[in-house]
Amino acid sequence: MNLMTINILSIFLAGLMPVEDPITKEIDLVWAELTRTVAEGDYEGYEAVYHPDAVLVNGFSKKSYHISKALLGWKKGFDDTKEGKMKAGATFKFTQRLHDEESAHEIGMFHYYTINEDGKRQDQYVYMNALLVKKEGKWLLLMEYQKSAGTKADWEALQ
Repeated sequence: MNLMTINILSIFLAGLMPVEDPITKEIDLVWAELTRTVAEGDYEGYEAVYHPDAVLVNGFSKKSYHISKALLGWKKGFDDTKEGKMKAGATFKFTQRLHDEESAHEIGMFHYYTINEDGKRQDQYVYMNALLVKKEGKWLLLMEYQKSAGTKADWEALQ
């Protein structure tokens, strides 16, 4: 190949590469903060990621309720993690990410795990949707829909 062909091919291939979207990078910080707060048992930090009017839609119980109720139910896990009684972690993968400058809808899965003091590990893979809004320069979760259980194979199949 000559230099001109290589340059043309490089320009063509660069056009096929996904462009890093700055808004997606901002929203990624929300998911990174959730990951951090779960691992550290930082309840207040986790709570701060949610809009004050946020709603949890629970596909397992077929109910929806204010996020404050869900957070109270999760608080013991955060406290136990912070006190070293257990380890926990959460990671996220997405199949669809739609947004403008101040709202976003994300579809994907999260993997949540705990390891108790005896070393027993429990893993959960959950299909989820989330709505986020940007308020005063900060992205906040407005709605989290934990749709249904997934499997490790489902999780690993996501890119």
